[in-house]
Amino acid sequence: MTTPTLLQALSPLDGAALALFVLVWFAYEPMLKAAARGRNVINTDMTVIRGAWMANMAKRDNRFMDSQLLGHVLNSASFFASSNLILIAAAAGALFGGENTFRSASSLLVLKTSSRLLFEAQLGLVLLALARGLLDFIWSIRQMNYCLATMGAAPDGGEPEMQAAYGAAATRLLNPALSSFNTGVRGYYFALAAAAWMFGAGAFITATLGAVALLAWRQRASPAAGAIRDIRRLLER
Repeated sequence: MTTPTLLQALSPLDGAALALFVLVWFAYEPMLKAAARGRNVINTDMTVIRGAWMANMAKRDNRFMDSQLLGHVLNSASFFASSNLILIAAAAGALFGGENTFRSASSLLVLKTSSRLLFEAQLGLVLLALARGLLDFIWSIRQMNYCLATMGAAPDGGEPEMQAAYGAAATRLLNPALSSFNTGVRGYYFALAAAAWMFGAGAFITATLGAVALLAWRQRASPAAGAIRDIRRLLER
């Protein structure tokens, strides 16, 4: 008796839904970066705002407020990383729970899992999305620690040219740190979309497209995006 493969366990609709998810998951960030070359995207506008922050930080004699602000973001990233790790442990526990876990899950009428192999693939995809987010949070935390050291090392006084150069260098360190944090948060959207696969291929496709649409709306058309856009215009004057 041959062991069925994942391709055999997937229906044509499941395969199409999985292909769509993988395409969107890996293409979203390059597409966002391409859109970020212009304006009216939160990620792009925030790079300008952070640049103004670091420029002002380099000029200040007392940087207590700057360290407090960054420390708050660092605590948020640590909280998300801890929560992510708990979710990964839960998903891994279900994935390696064996036949009993599959039987318990398949007994629920709302779940659409035709075989144990398909069930493991569904959980594995959730696990992968969460793991990628965890790695982004870890890298973000490390970079933010570098930023704190940069703030502590900022020289007092100095020539305006030195202050401007120091602020620009600090910006090049802060922006990737917070971009990694944003990528980690975005991983939750895709993890939820992956979890929707358990409710059927149709729900999987809907959740995937819905996650991308929600992310795009928040980047361009949300009230926060409009406010950040106005703040950037004011700073660039």
